[in-house]
Amino acid sequence: MNHYETRLNLIRHALSVLTPLELDIQDESYLHEGHAGAKAGGHFIISLISPFFEGKTSVKRHQMIYTALGDLLKTDIHAISIQAKAPSEL
Repeated sequence: MNHYETRLNLIRHALSVLTPLELDIQDESYLHEGHAGAKAGGHFIISLISPFFEGKTSVKRHQMIYTALGDLLKTDIHAISIQAKAPSEL
């Protein structure tokens, strides 16, 4: 397993606490090669649908994702773009 696959698996595992009905993680790190911050972590787009997001604001949903990712935000993730929806929003 290469470093990119390992990062994706770590992120997927961390977000499992939100019991996602759908989870899509795109690694866009390759678009940022040569960027100083890219050495410290990857660039990701995360789309997540979770029942835990029902009745929560966008800010609260993002906070929940940041909490779930924990230390990965310090080690394996340099930048993240998030789409977080509740099942009722589909």
